[in-house]
Amino acid sequence: MNSAPLPQYFGRHPLCLAPMVGITDYAFRRSVQRYLPEGENTIWPTEMLSSRRVLYQKEDERPENCLRDHEYGVHPQLLGNEKVFIQDSIKKLESWGAKGIDINMGCPVKKALKHNYGVALMGDPGYAKKVVEWAVESSTLPVSVKLRSGFDFSEQKLQKFIGGLRDAGASWITLHPRKAGQKRRGVANWDQLKTLSQSIDVPLIGNGDVQCMDDFESRFKYYPVEKIMVGRALCARPWLFWQIGEKLGMKSPRDFAGQNAPQSPIEEGAAYGKFLSFYLKELQELYGDFSKVKRRMVFLLHHGIQWLDFGLSLKKAVLKSKSIGEIENGLTTFFSQEQRMSKRTSLAQ
Repeated sequence: MNSAPLPQYFGRHPLCLAPMVGITDYAFRRSVQRYLPEGENTIWPTEMLSSRRVLYQKEDERPENCLRDHEYGVHPQLLGNEKVFIQDSIKKLESWGAKGIDINMGCPVKKALKHNYGVALMGDPGYAKKVVEWAVESSTLPVSVKLRSGFDFSEQKLQKFIGGLRDAGASWITLHPRKAGQKRRGVANWDQLKTLSQSIDVPLIGNGDVQCMDDFESRFKYYPVEKIMVGRALCARPWLFWQIGEKLGMKSPRDFAGQNAPQSPIEEGAAYGKFLSFYLKELQELYGDFSKVKRRMVFLLHHGIQWLDFGLSLKKAVLKSKSIGEIENGLTTFFSQEQRMSKRTSLAQ
């Protein structure tokens, strides 16, 4: 079985967002999509969805199931290992507007390992291939796979494993080149992507340790990947889409027509405040309930303020808030002063 051509929504923009549990819901995606250059496309994942749960849920029943931005190329990530649940949940997601499906073979948490989900599937290449075959059989949507470097895989074993996924019909592969046991520790081994590109005739997306424009440019220059996927850094620097587009001669994002992308630490500090205001408004529309809005805002800040000088004081102000108005006042007060963002921070947590 041959891989299908890349879909139109895959786009030419070389950056895409990583699926992150508790973060990449509709509110976050819509906030980040503001920074995509006008007229450009890329892929937009949901947070990880359980094939068992989706099957029994209704559209928009839960925030993570909200695919209102499907025209952008929403590409839900599915966690599953059983044929009936995988196929029926994909049919349901397609009816909700999904443009493609990503199979999770990279989650290293104990719960996933216990139930043979996520990276556990990499322990059985034959079964992992079947999972992709079931997904491909279920609809006309393109199917991709996001995986890690396995458990103790040699490069030869990893090549063979990905070859099986390609033969099963995977349209592209995203590799986070860390072994399962590393979780977020250590350094992602991007050299694996270079080796794989020479032996695997399926498009590759690279993921891991990209925090800023310099990181992106060095990876994209030296590693033959179709796109680079970024996770936590986009919680703080979503305008990376804009910065890259500017370098490539793309149009400014619609909401920032005629403006230049933020570049200096101070410009980025101010831009972060605007992004949080966008996000707060999207949270209000999606969740409504203050406690849920606050919980999501705090969770995003937990990941984003690592790049922001004195960001902990902002998080504390939001934690103390007892209303949306107090959160808004906290943001206004904090960003009324000049703020600075650093290029990099420790991601080993």
